[in-house]
Amino acid sequence: MSYDLVIKNGKTIEGNPIEIAISAGKIAKVADKIEAKSKKLIELETGTYVSPGWIDDHVHCFEKMTLYYDFPDEIGVKKGVTTVIDAGTTGAENIHDFYDLAKQAKTNVYALVNISKWGIVEQDELADLSKVKEELVHKALAELPDFIVGIKARMSKTVIGDNGITPLEMAKKIQKKNNDLPMMVHIGSAPPELDEILAHMSKGDILTHCFNGKPNGILNKETDQIKDFVWTAYDKGIVFDIGHGTDSFNFHVAETALNEGMKATSISTDIYIRNREKGPVHDLATTMEKLRVVGYEWAEIIEKVTATPAKNFHFDTKGHLREGYDGDITIFTIETGQKKLTDSNGFTREAKEVIKPVKTIIGGTVYDN
Repeated sequence: MSYDLVIKNGKTIEGNPIEIAISAGKIAKVADKIEAKSKKLIELETGTYVSPGWIDDHVHCFEKMTLYYDFPDEIGVKKGVTTVIDAGTTGAENIHDFYDLAKQAKTNVYALVNISKWGIVEQDELADLSKVKEELVHKALAELPDFIVGIKARMSKTVIGDNGITPLEMAKKIQKKNNDLPMMVHIGSAPPELDEILAHMSKGDILTHCFNGKPNGILNKETDQIKDFVWTAYDKGIVFDIGHGTDSFNFHVAETALNEGMKATSISTDIYIRNREKGPVHDLATTMEKLRVVGYEWAEIIEKVTATPAKNFHFDTKGHLREGYDGDITIFTIETGQKKLTDSNGFTREAKEVIKPVKTIIGGTVYDN
């Protein structure tokens, strides 16, 4: 048997030996040892880890926008990330333009379509509900079924104007009429109040910015405990997604949640060019390091950027190192070292472990980091 690519001498995050063969862009074999011919061979140095390709399920990467934008490969393949999901930068009226650009990237790019037809052209895209056109969303989903993997509704004061919970009610109606596709809901300052938002969300819906430090967040500032209604939503199966962003990750909130037994379901960045270049986000690896400092184990951190987002967004051939799955792989090291990490509110922690992508493999094509 001959393969296009064989990766040798790797180990999983659990420390088990692993070697992987890829042919025609798909994983052809996974074993402790593979003895076979290949067109290309990667012989890893001892101590190098291999995982399914990292997935960042909340980014902004439509470069033609002005508020929130970036370039897919700057936040994807160059950062060890094989797949990104743009979280509602575009709506039904401009998502085709985004698709035309996205398919030119080396990184796998998918999108959540904003329920507002032009997406985030302006900060308050849901202040005018005439921009929410159910039929336009349905049309976009029908025309780009392999690109659009869900819908996005931003439910915070600066976005909705005087419309209260109504935009979310409209989003739920759109979701129901389109096979209950995944829905991500952004939270921030009130109105609407977080308890009302969570009451309208269902099992499997994704709540992003789950550990923000805002008064309308999950932490009761008076008791320094997670609010009771948040636990109800968490236990119901609502997905708690990090969505770090410029303003939406707070160490103390994340630490308090963990101490009470509440963990983020998935880890994402909400990255765009400004918070990539100037911080506090920088890249997915840095966000992963922050969760490690909070107290998460590396194995669960890797799962929360691979298998979990793949499941949440119905990627049937991503998120695992299995035969027949996409040849998307992240090769990385974890090194001992000091690194200052800053959250969205300027609070800092000192990391003692640094995770560094070494190679990014997308569809069997190898890129060095």
